[in-house]
Amino acid sequence: MSPRDTSRPPAPPPLAVPVADNHTHLDGESSPAEVAALLAAASAAGVPRSVQIGCDLPAARWTVEAVERHPQLLGGVAIHPNEAPLLAERGELDAALAEIRALAAHPRIRVVGETGLDTFRTGPEGRAVQELSFRAHIAMAKELGLALQIHDRDAHEDVLRVLAEEGAPERTVFHCFSGDAAMARTCADAGYYLSFAGTVTFKNAEPLREALRAAPRDRLLVETDAPYLTPVPHRGRPNAGYLVPLTVRSMAATLGADLDELCGQLAATAEAVYGPW
Repeated sequence: MSPRDTSRPPAPPPLAVPVADNHTHLDGESSPAEVAALLAAASAAGVPRSVQIGCDLPAARWTVEAVERHPQLLGGVAIHPNEAPLLAERGELDAALAEIRALAAHPRIRVVGETGLDTFRTGPEGRAVQELSFRAHIAMAKELGLALQIHDRDAHEDVLRVLAEEGAPERTVFHCFSGDAAMARTCADAGYYLSFAGTVTFKNAEPLREALRAAPRDRLLVETDAPYLTPVPHRGRPNAGYLVPLTVRSMAATLGADLDELCGQLAATAEAVYGPW
């Protein structure tokens, strides 16, 4: 097996109509200079605005500092579903949720998330705690009037069930949407937003493209989930905001949509969900 290429891919042609990267993780970058360089590269590619997500306590604290330093960023904070059982084992989950609540009160934090359920990495012994944490985040988003970003991995039915039982916040986003066309219609009927990542460009992702086609245009968002889920043709290399044009162009081709019109809709929807930058 050849070693994984960890170099940065080249930039694609920029978008003429700017869009926002709805979900990224810049807290893992090596230095403040690297963060600034990636934000500049994204802006040059037609992606001048991003939502930075911090989903453990160190990343959430970093996110608050970053949104104060970089006007290109809004933020989201949460305890990731796979982190919640680990904190609970140490008796630290309640304190962690209280700190997330305090950080979420910052005016440039516009998202509670990513939160939700993950049965891929967490076994049955941790799922009750995941659900407890998810419900706490839903309540937090509603209390603060913030958008909710959902992490849903191999847990579609349970995520939808908990949202229905708790009453979803007015602005609920399925980050890195991974369901099929039927689920896309269910989410749209409930008023949820569907955010598509580089996975929609993958060769084996036709069910995801069918979901994209099934969703109303005004419920769509685009994201990187950087440094993960890099779009084709750079799958497996580090992702970043400047690669969003690859995903958006794939979405436009799948939808048979005019690229500039789709970009305008994506930008307007991002502002409707998160407010002005």
